[in-house]
Amino acid sequence: MYDGKKVKELILVSLVADSYSLGAHWIYDDKQLASLDINWDELNDAKAVWHKDKKAGEFTHYGDQTFWLYEFLKDKDTFDVEEYISFWENKMQSYNGYIDGATRESLENIKDDKRPSGSESTDLSVVGRIAPLLLVSSSKQEFLENVETFVKVTHNSNDSLKAASFFAKVLLEVLEGNSIETSLEKVKEGFDSQIQEFVSSGISSKTSDTFTTIRNFGPACDVHEGFAGVIHLLSKYDNLKDMLICNAKAGGDTSARAMIASIIFLAQENKNATQIPANWLNIKATVV
Repeated sequence: MYDGKKVKELILVSLVADSYSLGAHWIYDDKQLASLDINWDELNDAKAVWHKDKKAGEFTHYGDQTFWLYEFLKDKDTFDVEEYISFWENKMQSYNGYIDGATRESLENIKDDKRPSGSESTDLSVVGRIAPLLLVSSSKQEFLENVETFVKVTHNSNDSLKAASFFAKVLLEVLEGNSIETSLEKVKEGFDSQIQEFVSSGISSKTSDTFTTIRNFGPACDVHEGFAGVIHLLSKYDNLKDMLICNAKAGGDTSARAMIASIIFLAQENKNATQIPANWLNIKATVV
């Protein structure tokens, strides 16, 4: 449906955003954030205990699972969810990265043959993994259906599904040549008052300081905290590097915000992979 080169750039930027975010991912304390041994212009080793063995250029568990989805789909024409569940479960058997609550619960559901297999997690992070689904979607409707099916594999909660639907629709609008703010305003009309408030608050904050704004919205993993922060990033920045650095300095679930914002940012007609700093491309994965 979309230019293959553009789609691969979106997958790449989601992985770069995750790898760049690794350094400060899940660091919440203000004083610790201010004193982190990080070069904000480079990829960094993980500083949080949850990712203690991860080195610069590697991914959080979000990026790892995004790359698995890309590996699974890159030679396929459609998204077979049962085949994917088997693939994902097998990957998890030997995974030595962080295994979060959503993953643990979903693995138990798969073992019990429960479908959809997804946990009750209301985390935002799963939304940042959707770009590879564009590879196997021949229409907008198929993409939205694939997004819903994919999210339900690990995050079968109303909040995660709504967030995924919203940002998937915004992504499609931007890919069609609409501006980000126009797309946000258009798509929000089809959602409930809570989503509309997240969007309005995020857009209204675009002239505010990013650290303060994200800390006020909430830097944690839940949709209720991270959603408006993503809107803030998309509304405020016209430079990918600046956006990702300022996002990372705010700490918390840096990667979830970064991955979603980066995909939509690079979907713009006048943006491409040259926006990605060359020294950030030294990631432990290849998108070809």
